[in-house]
Amino acid sequence: MNPLKRLARIPWHNALVALLLIAIVPVACRLWPHEPLRAWLPSSTAVYDADGRLLRLTLASDDRYRLWVPLQDISPQLVDGVLLHEDRWFRWHPGVSAWGLARGAWVTYVRHGSPQGGSTITMQLARLIWHLDTRSPGGKLVQAARAMQLELRYSKHDILEAYLNAAPYGRNVEGVGAASLAYFGKPPARLTLPEALTLAVIPQEPSRGVPGTVGGATVIDRALKQSRDRLFARWVAKYPKDVSARPLFALPLSLRPLSRLPFEAPHFVEQVLADRRLDGGDDMRVVTTLDLGLQHSLERQVRQYVEHGGDRGIKNAAAILIDTRDMGIKAMVGSADYFDSSIQGQVNGTQAKRSPGSTLKPFIYALGFDQGLLHPETVLRDVPSAFGPYTPENFDGRFLGPVTATQALIRSRNIPAVQIAAKLASPNLYQFLHDAGISRMASEKHYGLALVLGGGEVTMQELGGLYAMLANRGELRPLRTLATQPRTQGSRVLSEEASFMVMDMLRQNPRPDDAVAAQPSRLPIYWKTGTSWSFRDAWTAGSFGPYVLVVWIGNFDGAGNPAFVGVDAAAPLFFRIADALRAERPRLAEPVRRNPPNLRRVPICLASGDLPNAWCPQVGSTWFIPGKSPIRVSTVHRPVVIDTATGQPACPPYDPQSTHTEVYEYWPSDLARVFAQAGLARRTPPALPDCQGGGQLVGDPPRITSPLKGSTYQIRVSRLGTERVAFTATADGASRMLYWFVDDAYLGSVPSGQSLMWAPDRTGRFLVRVVDDRGRTDARELGIGAVE
Repeated sequence: MNPLKRLARIPWHNALVALLLIAIVPVACRLWPHEPLRAWLPSSTAVYDADGRLLRLTLASDDRYRLWVPLQDISPQLVDGVLLHEDRWFRWHPGVSAWGLARGAWVTYVRHGSPQGGSTITMQLARLIWHLDTRSPGGKLVQAARAMQLELRYSKHDILEAYLNAAPYGRNVEGVGAASLAYFGKPPARLTLPEALTLAVIPQEPSRGVPGTVGGATVIDRALKQSRDRLFARWVAKYPKDVSARPLFALPLSLRPLSRLPFEAPHFVEQVLADRRLDGGDDMRVVTTLDLGLQHSLERQVRQYVEHGGDRGIKNAAAILIDTRDMGIKAMVGSADYFDSSIQGQVNGTQAKRSPGSTLKPFIYALGFDQGLLHPETVLRDVPSAFGPYTPENFDGRFLGPVTATQALIRSRNIPAVQIAAKLASPNLYQFLHDAGISRMASEKHYGLALVLGGGEVTMQELGGLYAMLANRGELRPLRTLATQPRTQGSRVLSEEASFMVMDMLRQNPRPDDAVAAQPSRLPIYWKTGTSWSFRDAWTAGSFGPYVLVVWIGNFDGAGNPAFVGVDAAAPLFFRIADALRAERPRLAEPVRRNPPNLRRVPICLASGDLPNAWCPQVGSTWFIPGKSPIRVSTVHRPVVIDTATGQPACPPYDPQSTHTEVYEYWPSDLARVFAQAGLARRTPPALPDCQGGGQLVGDPPRITSPLKGSTYQIRVSRLGTERVAFTATADGASRMLYWFVDDAYLGSVPSGQSLMWAPDRTGRFLVRVVDDRGRTDARELGIGAVE
C-alpha cells in the first residue's frame, strides 16, 4: 500500500496525542519542583540605618559581594541596556542563538580574530552557576545544553533576574545590586542613565575600568567610557527621546573604590548580624534603628575626649544612645577605636558585664517610694552604720548626718541607700533587677546588700534599658535594633508616680561644669554617676529630650585607675555628647509627659521631712503619693517652758510672769553624734524635770540598730561566753540613758548614743529589749548559733 495512503489512514486524534505528549515535556520540566535560581548563589547582607543609608555590605559565603535584587527593583534602563548590549533576541531564543554561535566560531576559529563566544544571557548564566570552562568547543556544547536546561525549567523573567544578580562587575563584585551599592552608593532602582549603561557594559570586561584595578583610579577609564558611549549611541537610535541626556555622558563618572565601602557603626552592625544568625534570618536587606548622623556625633565626641584624656590614663570609652519613644538604639560606640588592638577595640563595651557603681541607686529610691518607705524630702541618716557583717562607707569617707532623700541620691551617699535597700520587701533590689531582665546574675546571697553599691554586674545596654524605663514612667520595654521589630507595650515594674519622683530628683543634680550650668537651658537633663570598686569603671547614665545616654570609661582588661571616677571621668563626656546633640538638633525637645494623676504636693518641715508642727521654722514642699508615702508630724522642734529665774525647765502650772517658752531641736542620738563630730553647733536640749514633761512633747521611742532584725550570729563553741555582740540603738533627743535587757534579764545601762557589749554563754533564740529613761521601748529577736 502506498505509504501516503497508510499515513492518511492514521486517525487524527493519534497525531493530536503525539503533539500533546511532546508539549507535556517542557510543561512538566517547568512545573516539576526545583530550587529557585536565587538559592544557587549565596548572598551578601546590606545593613542600613533607619533613613536607608548603607552601614555595611558584607561578603557572601563565597567571599563575593553579591546582593540579590528582584527584577522589578532594578532600573528598567539598566535592564534594557543589558539586553541591547548582550542579547537583543533574549526573549525569543530557546537559550541558544545559532547565529551567535556560528558567528563566534567563524571569528574565533576561521578568521583567528579576538575570541568570541556568541553566548546568550542564558548561556552566560549557565557558565556562572555551573562554573563551566567554555574556552573549548566541547565546553561550549555543555554550556549550550545547560542553557537549554535552564530555559526548560525557568521563565525568561527568572533567568534575566538571575543573570543580573550573578554577572561579574570587577574584582569580587557580582550582580547589579552589589555593584550599584559599591560603585555608586545607591540601589539599582535609582541609577541614572549614564550609571545604568556603565553597569551594562562592565560584565563583558569586568576587570577593566573598575576602581582599584587601574592605578586606583576613581573614575571609569577611557576604554570603558568609549564602550559605554557606543552603547549610548545604539540606545539613542532605539530611544530617541533620551538624546537630551548626551551632555551627561561628557561628564566624568566617578566610581567608588571597594576600599571605601561604608564600614559604619562596626560594633552595632556586628551585634545586628550576630543576632540575625542566631534567629536564622535570611533577609539580605536589613534596616536598623540606627541614626547615622547621631552615630557620627557620638563617635566624634568619644574620639576627641579620649584623645585629650591620655594624660589621665583615659584610653577607652563606650557610649550608647536610646530613643525612649520606640526603644530603638540610635547610636552605639562600643570602644574608642574599633581598629586599635592595644585597647581591644573590637570588643563591644556596651555588651560587656561591668560593675555599675552607684548608677543603680535611683531604682532603690523608686522601690522605696512604691513601698511607702519615704518620699523625696524624707530625712535619712548618713551616719556610721553596720548591717550585720556589712559596714559600708561613703565614697569620701565622711558622713553628713541628716540628709534628704533627694540630696542623698544626687550626692550619691552610700549609707542612706543601703538603709533603704535593707528595708525593701517585695520586690527588693535583687528581685527587681531579676524581673527587669538583668542577665547572668548570681544568687541573692552572693551579693547581699553590696548589690546596692555596684556589687553585681550589668551591661551598658541593660543599664540603658533601666533608665529608659524611668523615662517611660515605669514601663520596661525591650531595646530594638531592627526597624522590623515590633514596638511592644512592655511591662510595668515601677509605678508612674515613683518613676516621676526619681526623675525629678535626678533633674536637680547639678552639672559638674559650673560655667555651663550657669547658662539657662530649656532642655532638662536627668543624670546619675557611678564608680566601681578599685576605680575600674566610671559611669554616667541619664536622659535628655527623647534620649537615654549611657557613657562608660575604663579598660577592657579591668585595670583600675584613680582617675576613673564617674563625676570626673564619665560625666564630662556625657555632657559633651548631650550638648553636641542639642547644638546639632536645635529643635530637640522632651516628649510631652503629663504629671501622674495620683500625685500631690504637700508641705513639710525642711529639717525633718515630716509634716510641719507649729514650731517648725522652715517649711517647704515635696511630692507625695496618697495612700503610700509615709505621713507623720515632725517632732524635731519641741517647745520647752523655761523658768526665767533659773534658766531650767519649769513644771506646771506655768506662771506667764516668771516663765517663757523656747524651742529646741531634739535630734536622734546618732545624728547628734555626727553633728558633734563635724563641729556643727547644736544647742543641747535641757534635761527635763520629773514633773509631767515640763511642756515637752512626746518624742520617738528608741530604735535598735544592732543586732539586725531576724539575724543570727555564729560563734565558735570555744568562744561562747567570751565573744561579744554589740547592742546599739538610736534614741530620741530627749533621752539620756538606755537600759538593755535580754529575755527580761537586765544587762546594764549606757548613755544615749553609746553601745553595750554582751557575751552570750549559750546558743538559741533571745529577745533583746531596750528602754530609754522616758519609758519608751523597742525589741527584736536575736539568734546565736555555734560552729566548731
